[in-house]
Amino acid sequence: MLTVWGRKTSSNVQALMWCIGEMQLPYVRHDVGHKYKGTDTDFFYALNPNRTVPVLQDGSAPPLWETGAILRYLANRYGSEDFWPQDAEKKANVDRWAEWAKINVAMAFTAPVFWRVVRTPESERDEKAVRQAMANLERSLLIAELQLGKHRFLAGDEFSLADIQLGHILYRYFDINVVRQPFQNLRAYYERLASRPAFQEHVIVSYEELRA
Repeated sequence: MLTVWGRKTSSNVQALMWCIGEMQLPYVRHDVGHKYKGTDTDFFYALNPNRTVPVLQDGSAPPLWETGAILRYLANRYGSEDFWPQDAEKKANVDRWAEWAKINVAMAFTAPVFWRVVRTPESERDEKAVRQAMANLERSLLIAELQLGKHRFLAGDEFSLADIQLGHILYRYFDINVVRQPFQNLRAYYERLASRPAFQEHVIVSYEELRA
């Protein structure tokens, strides 16, 4: 049994829960962080000295933190060959796109764009900074747009760990009130992801509690 600590409105928790859902693994999840608090306790510090979510514990194994490491652990232990190949070259291809998505897309969206648009009062919003952040983000998304013109999924024609790292931010990217580039391949890709039951359950989640 997997135990997860982290609120369902955390984008990193959503990535983890989507992965768990795709693998149909049994789990329990505890709301921790933001309005639920709990990260300042001694108990949570023992789980993760960074006091961040998510944290995963698989049975009696030591707790794991850092979303990318947790996802790779699950992929190694429970993932299918398409999701996380055993062949070193094929695995490296999935892994490079997963890392690229985390560093160049997710990190460029969450704080620079999402926090400025959703978690900042409208009277305090810096629209110029939002536009600049969107321009930076969409330079990376153009790479995905071109890749998705050649393949159904980010690392190839099969759903993989790379799609978890890119796809979990796309619901919010397409939902928030910003001016977006007309990325047709990215939109079609998002719609394919949004048809997956685990995505619907764990990623298409209201973020109203995060609004300023």
